[in-house]
Order: sequence, then structure tokens, then C-alpha cells
Amino acid sequence: MTSRFSKLRFSFIFLLAITAGLAVADMPRERISLNDDWRFTKGDPTNCVVSLLYDVREQKQIRRLAEAEADGNAATNAGTNLPAASNARVKIIKQWILPTGNNFIKDAAQKFVRPEGNLGDGVAYVQPDFDDRAWQKINLPHDWAIAGPFTHSGGGGMGRLPSAGIGWYRKNFSLPAAAADKKIFLDVDGAMSYAAVWLNGQFVGGWPFGYASWRLDLTPFVKPGGENKLAIRLDNPPNSSRWYPGAGIYRNVWLVKTSPLHVGQWGTQLTTPEVLRERATVNLKVTVDNDSKQNVNVSVATEIFALAADGKKPGAAVAKIAPVDLQIAPGQSLVVAGNASIANPKLWGPPPTQQPNRHVAVTTVSQNGKVLDVYETPFGIRSLKFDADKGVFVNGERIELKGVCNHHDLGALGTAFNERAAQRQLEMLMDMGCNAIRMSHNPPAPELLELTDKLGFLVMDESFDVWLRQKTPLDFHLIFPDWHEPDLRAELRRDRNHPSVILWSIGNEVGEQYTGASGAAVAKELVNIVREEDPTRPTTTAMNWAQATNDLPATVDVIGLNYQGAGVRKAPGRYPEFHEKFPTNLIIGSETASALSSRGEFIFPVTTNHSAAVGANSGLDSARHQVSAYELYAAPFGSSADRVFAAQEKYPYVGGEFVWTGWDYLGEPTPFDSSRSSYSGIIDLAGFKKDRFYLYQAHWRPDFPMAHILPHWTWPDRAGQVTPIHVFTSGDEAELFLNGKSLGRKKQGEFEYRLRWDDVVYQPGTLKVVAYKNGKPWATDEVKTASEPAKIKLQADRDPIRADGKDLSFITVTVTDKSGLTSPRADNRIHFDLEGPGEIVATDNGDATSFESFQSHDRRAFNGLCLVIIRGQAGHPGNIRLTATADGLRAGEKSIETALKANQAGR
Repeated sequence: MTSRFSKLRFSFIFLLAITAGLAVADMPRERISLNDDWRFTKGDPTNCVVSLLYDVREQKQIRRLAEAEADGNAATNAGTNLPAASNARVKIIKQWILPTGNNFIKDAAQKFVRPEGNLGDGVAYVQPDFDDRAWQKINLPHDWAIAGPFTHSGGGGMGRLPSAGIGWYRKNFSLPAAAADKKIFLDVDGAMSYAAVWLNGQFVGGWPFGYASWRLDLTPFVKPGGENKLAIRLDNPPNSSRWYPGAGIYRNVWLVKTSPLHVGQWGTQLTTPEVLRERATVNLKVTVDNDSKQNVNVSVATEIFALAADGKKPGAAVAKIAPVDLQIAPGQSLVVAGNASIANPKLWGPPPTQQPNRHVAVTTVSQNGKVLDVYETPFGIRSLKFDADKGVFVNGERIELKGVCNHHDLGALGTAFNERAAQRQLEMLMDMGCNAIRMSHNPPAPELLELTDKLGFLVMDESFDVWLRQKTPLDFHLIFPDWHEPDLRAELRRDRNHPSVILWSIGNEVGEQYTGASGAAVAKELVNIVREEDPTRPTTTAMNWAQATNDLPATVDVIGLNYQGAGVRKAPGRYPEFHEKFPTNLIIGSETASALSSRGEFIFPVTTNHSAAVGANSGLDSARHQVSAYELYAAPFGSSADRVFAAQEKYPYVGGEFVWTGWDYLGEPTPFDSSRSSYSGIIDLAGFKKDRFYLYQAHWRPDFPMAHILPHWTWPDRAGQVTPIHVFTSGDEAELFLNGKSLGRKKQGEFEYRLRWDDVVYQPGTLKVVAYKNGKPWATDEVKTASEPAKIKLQADRDPIRADGKDLSFITVTVTDKSGLTSPRADNRIHFDLEGPGEIVATDNGDATSFESFQSHDRRAFNGLCLVIIRGQAGHPGNIRLTATADGLRAGEKSIETALKANQAGR
């Protein structure tokens, strides 16, 4: 099958200061950032007489409140700040919110009608004249919970941070009188969760699903020529997620101004039904909305341009789609279609064997020669094929999926999206050999897909973690009946033009695996929605329990197996069973491994198996809550990377894997629930590579000369004791030396992915490995015994950075001995000071057991390393100087330049 892609993008993007007023130029469309200068507070107004409850979950809370009052207890609910049930006018706001999703409901009879009246009358925070100057001043994106404090009560699944509760955001903006003839929209890329929006005291709409992107029409409520007050309420429930969800308006927010006659929201769809080296056919559908009060005759034309690596159009159009004339009635939307042929197209494909070349379709809507709208749709030209026996093919080349699953938080930054932080994650994964990302388990930030397009990753775009059957008491199952169609259609329309998206996942480990025909019926409905919105890509659902004979697997195009492929616990792998049952469906490891480790922690004795479940006497330090970094241990249902590699190679019809996980993430801290973050990442929460990184690099980049020794070699308490040495290499054999003496040369056997010297007796000095490939020297690695910690070294990932208040520099802080060797067990407490036009945004050390605030300027090193994240002050270029000090260590210092122009900043 072939496909198309891209992410709808608006032309003419202007980042203007809203509080200074929005200049309305004579241009057809503007997309203006609303990220700056908000006011924020937690909780509803004191003595509020209206309770803004959404629906079922709040009703349950009200019952608990009533019971508490009956018992004479205080009528409050932890994390929700609900007013006393007996004093509040209970108002269920669901009926006001539901109409926001009407554009994504196919059956007109199922659409919702907004009730009469104005929701929120009597709530002080929605009133335009409310004085919010005492509130916290913040910029978006914003995650209110990441500042902490951490809690040690309850479970660790949601990251032990205060994400539950109610938050209010308010913002002033002005529009000149010339905006009176425009349509004004509010676009929210993501708000966690149960959002409700007011403008100038009037309720506008909202959206409950925290991972959705959505739009509200502000036109009926906006005041051109005057000041406008926007108020947004979020209500983040406790026990609503299995991982850290974050809290707040954590993605970008935009004000979009158009003509009443304009391209609709996510209103283009590009497909490439024919892709050859010498030519490609591009099909385009455009939805045009007429929000005026009269019939309109318009013309719709499109030009296609090749994009340079920087996203600019370097030359003339490479193709044109002929204009189409149409008449649109008031309030009507029409879809027009056209196509073009491109000669010798530059194809989009994954590196290193292909290049992610991109194009952009520029669609112009005009009336009698006057341009009414210009809309840009970046996309890529590529073919896509899923072969049940051979795997995934992009542009005719078989591409093994070397993928990872990632949650949406950015470590110490929380869930507040930052493009540079996301880019850093992807770049490190690419260095490992990763070529695919599974968006676990929700629609990602739009900018993340823009990055995967630019870098050439392949993406499994996932919709839901739950359907009707709950995983936590207050999760998405409560709103699935009303919102699954709007949420899914919105995701599909937003993301269907991205070339990186190759596969739609409709769910992860859903409870409907267990419910036979009824669960399959839910899956079929979701699959049908996908096929209506995008028939060019296949569907999957990630299954950790379903048998090949169950109903659910038969509903999707690609069989996605979580852990079952390699075998759960001691069970044999189940790839053959599913391949026999579904001989025409490709099979992938939609979630594999769940190997666990703590960076730099080596626990003895070491298992002699190639994979072992963690346990009291298996890879755990139960007193310190750490997991061995020998990279042999996994969750009880999981497997080591070695075991998964073997399963993939034994069954070459499997299309590849998505490892759980690429990076550690906040919450779900298996196997120690008392911790703050996971142990499953190949890279730790701070962005430091675990030894497992090199195991994957050795396997996924077989042509890259590398060798890696583990463990470190500073063990003063292990003199004379057996200390196993393992080597990961892309070679096929290696010789190990200790203090110049050979410990033997070993060759990898079939289905072996590491070389092991398990009987080495520790003595201080130098370990060196020489790896070979096909009998010839290939790569070397060396580790030495470090002496006592003596000094601090600072190293920036990028210098200079942009002085825009968004760009970041990630500073690695290393404790070394006097000769500069990393002290691999150092845990010194380090203090950081900053001078110049910038700020310390966060610090971390990658230790899942650390409960130091991410905002602290003091951080204990974890096994020799910690991290400082620095941001320059917007509009103020200059020199930033970071100083690190610790008792008994020589101080470290690093200077970083910030620059106004992008080409002066590091990449």
C-alpha cells in the first residue's frame, strides 16, 4: 500500500505580543502564539457557590463528600477543591462541553445541542473584571505539578507529584476594530485535563481528554477594538492515569484569524497513490468552510514546493494542482479534490539508507482574484507496504522497525512541551540506531511529529490506553462512550499528513482483550473510523494477553504483541502461533523487553542466564531500591534485550519491535513502587545513557565500529572477588585484557548478543577490549580504576543557544578524580550558581529514588553524574556562566553564549 502525510500547517506565522495588541494586517490568515504572560492559580474560588462538575467521576466525589459531612468531617476532597456539597449549586457541565466535538461526529443525529444560558455565572474567576494580579505569572507550556513537592503517600504510578487538582489560567489580549470581519479561533494543542473555557465572562466550550488538540470559535464572544479576557479551568482527577500525566496547559496555545471563507481545521489531506523514482502522483482533498451569511463563489488552487532541510522553499513550485471553482452556501463546508504529478520526486524515507525529504502544498482560496486564505500543508512523498512474510517496506526498501516506546514527559521539565528537549531525546535515540517511535499511549504534541518528519523516524501514532474497561478508577473509560469518536477523528485529521506516521494504534493492552465479541465490536468501530479518515495506513492494537483464537486480533490489520512474541515469563514465544492464524497480517513486537536497570548500579552475584526476572535475589538492591545495570534483568512479564533480539531473529517475518522504553519516565516505577520514576529506560530520566544503550547500538548499528565494557572498574570493596565483565560490540569476537594480560578471546555464538567473562577476579587497573569483525580489528574500549573524587567537570550539549526564552542547553556535570577519570560511585552534593541573562530551569541525576525538587539548585550526583538545564533570557543575548561547587571538590565552571539569530545558535 502507499501513503501520504504531513502535518497541517498555517502560512504566515507571527509570534506577536498579545498584551500590546494584535495588529491586523491585510493578510488572509494569521496564527499567533498565545503562550506568554498568563496568570495561574490552583483551586476554585473560596466560597464558590457553583460546583463545576463534569459528570460521573464528580458525582462519585459528591457522594463521598456527602458521606463525610454526615460523619461530621470536613467536606473537602483531596486534589479537587470541590465546594461543600450542601452549599454548592451542583452544575454538571458535560452538556455544555460535548458540542465542542460536533465537527468530529459523523452522524448528525448524534451531535449535541448546547443548553440555554451561560455556564459559570457566579464563578468569580470567569468574570472579566476579576483582579488576578496576585496570581502566579507564567508562560506556556506549563506543568503545574513538576515543581512538586513529591509525596511519599499512596502509590507511585502517577509519579508522586501533585498533578491532581483544579487549576485556573487567565490572560488579557486586545484586538483592533479591524478584526471585526475576521473569524477568531482558539487552538489548544493540549491541556491536562477536563478543560473549560470562557471569554469575556461567556462560556465558549472545552474538551476533557488531556492529550487531544482542539479548537474553539471565539468569534461570537470576542470584542474587536477592545480588551478581551480569556479564562481556562482545568480539573485533573486523582487516580486517572498509570503514569505521570502532568497538569496544566502543557502544550502550545494559538490565536488563529481567518476570513469567514477559509480552509477548515486540519482541512487538507494529501495522499501519494503512485510513487516511483521517476514520478509520483499526489492527490489532495481540501475542506473549505463558509462561515459567512451569503453564498460565495470561490476558486481553490494549490502549488507544491520542495522544502530544504531548514523548512524553507528554495525554489519554484515543482507541481501545480489546477484551480477548482465552487459555490458554497452559508454555514456549509465543501470538499474539493485535485491531483498533480511530480517528476523525479525527492522521496521521504528513514536514514541512514534514505533521506527525509519534505514538500509543502500551498493552497490558496480566492474570490474574483482576491486571496481569502492561504494554507500550507507540509508532507512527504513515500510509498509504504506491510508484507506479512517480509516486514515493512518504505519506498521499496525493507526497513526493520528498531523502535522504542516513549511516554510524553520530558524528565525534569515535566510534561510542558519543549522542542529542544524533545529533539535531544530523538537525536540520542537515533545515535543508538533507533528508527521508530511508538507514541505511548496517546496522541503526541504536534511539534513532536514535526521533528519525527524532519529526522526521518517511523511512528506508531496511538490513541488510547483504555476503552470502556478501566485501568484506574478515574481514567478515560469514564468519557470513552461520549468522546472516543471526536478524540479519534481529531487525532487522525491532525496527524494524517505526517510522512513519519506509518501506523495507527487504536489502543494499548485494553481490557476488551478479555471480552470476546463485545470487545471486538468496540475495536471494529474504532477501525472503521480510522478507515473513513485515512484508508492508506493500517491499524493495530497492542495486545499483552489476547490469544490468536480470540476475537480482538482479527479486527486490526497489523498484529501487535506486547511481550508475548519473546515469551512471557518462561512461556515460549508466540510469534509462530499468530503467524499461522493470520498468515496475511504483518506481526510486530508492539512492546518488548521491559528490561530494568539503574544507571551505574552493579549488583552481585550476576545471573548466568541471558534473561532473568527481577526478584529478591535476582538483580535487586532492595534496601536502596536499585536494579542491576548488567542489563540482564526484566520485569516478571518481560525479557532482556538479548532474549528479544533472539526472538526477532528466529522469526524473520516479524516486522521489528518497539522497546519498553527509550527513556525513563515519571511514574510507574516497577519494581519499587516507592520510587518516583521508571527503571525501564535505555536512557535514564536525566538523559544519561545506561549500559543497555550500547547493547542496542551494537545490534541496531552493525556497521558502526563500537565496543563497550561493563561494569566500571572502581571496586575497592571487591578486591579478590569474582566480578563478571561483559562486552557489547558490533563486532563478532573480542579479546579482553586486564592490566595488559589477556583474559581470552571469545566469539559470539548464534543468538548471542554479548561476550561474557564471568570468572574475572577483581584487581584495580585497566580493562581493555579489542573487538574484531570478520577476523579484522574493529573497535576498542577501555576502563580504568578511578582514585578518590577530586573535581567537577561541566560539559554543554550545545553552545551557543538562542536567546528566545525557549532554547535549552543541557549541562552534564561529572565528578572526576584528579586525573579526569569519572568517579563512577560519587554521590557528592553539588550546588549551582548562574550569572548572566539566563536561568537554571531544572536539575536531575537520573536516580529513580531521588526526591529532591527538580527546581533545586542543589543536586546530589548519582554514580558520578548529574544534570543542569539552562535557558537564556528572551531578547537578551550574552554570556551565561554556570558554577558548580561541592565540599572537598575543585569547583567547575562553564560559560555559554546566547544569540538572537537562529544561525548563531548551536544545533
